[in-house]
Amino acid sequence: MLAQGGGGEAGVTVPDPERKAPPKLANAVDTVLGIVGWAGTAAGVAGVLITGTMMAVSMKRGEGSEHMSRLGMVLGGCVLVATAGPIITFVFQPAGEE
Repeated sequence: MLAQGGGGEAGVTVPDPERKAPPKLANAVDTVLGIVGWAGTAAGVAGVLITGTMMAVSMKRGEGSEHMSRLGMVLGGCVLVATAGPIITFVFQPAGEE
């Protein structure tokens, strides 16, 4: 698709490429994003389990520590991983699409 130059020389056409990725590239990117999303979820679950284990061991020993702040950071990371896709879709949604 070509667009006519508005303010430049008369008769000059400016290329206006489609805003759609080639199918092979889109499939590869979807695969990579799926793997990264899965790894982020697995890391979040592991972080919660490790933090819970550390809290249990500290309580048994009678030690006081600040595991709740660590648990909050892990849960915040889990929320960020879970909402990354919808946030990016909302921010970069083309005008006119709903």
